[in-house]
Amino acid sequence: MSKAIFYHAGCPVCVDAEETVLKYLDKSKVKTESVHLGTDRNRIAEAEKAGIKSVPALVIGESVYHINYGASLEDVKNG
Repeated sequence: MSKAIFYHAGCPVCVDAEETVLKYLDKSKVKTESVHLGTDRNRIAEAEKAGIKSVPALVIGESVYHINYGASLEDVKNG
């Protein structure tokens, strides 16, 4: 089973993207996780290592999909 991690910062753009994107993933094929980097700050380095440049973003396997634009990862780090 594939794993998809949705990284966000809790902003309205992020929340809307999370609700929209995750509901379309086939739960029988993809295990999903949502990571709020504003409250899970210890996972920012993980997001950087995965290639996240801005949030909201979705990582599936080795692929990173930046969705819309809520905030840069630098803004989240400094926030």
